[in-house]
Amino acid sequence: MTGTVNSGGKPARTSTRVQLELPEKSMERLLNLKELTEASSYAEVIKNSLRLYEAIISEISNGNEIMLKDKDGNIGPYHIFV
Repeated sequence: MTGTVNSGGKPARTSTRVQLELPEKSMERLLNLKELTEASSYAEVIKNSLRLYEAIISEISNGNEIMLKDKDGNIGPYHIFV
């Protein structure tokens, strides 16, 4: 096995454990997203959510708009941070 090791000779940890306390409604949303996306864990849902959130913030920061096209083909802005 290659990679960094700690002073005890064991592989160094490359992740950080985070403990969250969520209101019931937020936990329901997390569970729903996990089921809808068939994610293997809550961590996967949160990591994917962070990637999407970061991309959205980046686009908005660059002066771009997030647009949605509905099922009828109408395109309009999606105001995420109203």
